Amino acid sequence: MKQTLRNLQADDEAVTPVSTPVSTNDETAPSASAPVNASERLIFALDVPTVPDARQLIKSLDGVVSFFKIGLELYMGSGLELLPELTASGKKVFLDLKYFDVPETVKKAVARAAALGASFLTIHGNAKIVKAAVEGRGSAGLKLLAVTALTSLDNDDMNDMGFRCTVQDLVMHRAKKAMEAGCDGVITSPEEAAKIKALAKQIEGMEHKFLIVTPGIRPAHSSHDDHKRFSSPTQAIKAGADFLVVGRPIRDAANPRQAATAIIAEMQAAFDSL
Repeated sequence: MKQTLRNLQADDEAVTPVSTPVSTNDETAPSASAPVNASERLIFALDVPTVPDARQLIKSLDGVVSFFKIGLELYMGSGLELLPELTASGKKVFLDLKYFDVPETVKKAVARAAALGASFLTIHGNAKIVKAAVEGRGSAGLKLLAVTALTSLDNDDMNDMGFRCTVQDLVMHRAKKAMEAGCDGVITSPEEAAKIKALAKQIEGMEHKFLIVTPGIRPAHSSHDDHKRFSSPTQAIKAGADFLVVGRPIRDAANPRQAATAIIAEMQAAFDSL
């Protein structure tokens, strides 16, 4: 059965909106006035199968990259071993595990992630699930990011999954629900970043607190891989992205450190031009 936005709104039963995210640690929140250090806004995706592989990349990027993403592939290779190592050395960790389960399970899982010292965590699902995640996080500094739609999806995929709406319709609906439920930000493609920024401006106190974290970043002349909604670092930042997630263009480069340095330089120029 096709799902329209009206169906989605029925699934996302009303929750009491909160005006600002619950997290008390605003270290990673964008600021209206403070200058941006682009090296702190690049998140490198440790999409490798083993901890030794990850450690080798972390070592090669030391002094250049300070924020690392642990996703499903590395997580299944005991990737959580790296979390205390990274935080102990002053680095930040983004757990990209896309928690999606009954609300109580998500609430407890988020509480565990918060206790581990992660900086970012992805969650997925309707308003009740997002609200449970916010409750599980409590007053910890963990930033909760709602997944809107994967950058590998396009409108044909929406039809294949039974949604009678565009990708952008779905993204905007989920972004609004995430704001209302007290999420700290969303994962979205560069194509929707500007619209989500505009939406955040309509909510008092949220304009400079709601984070937009953007994957699907591909520097000029690099492969698009399986991303259907992608952009360059410059395009993403000008559209409103606060953090960029980059994996393969750095991981698969002949010189990962050099590739990361070049991306950060492009990001810095883009931030400086805003």
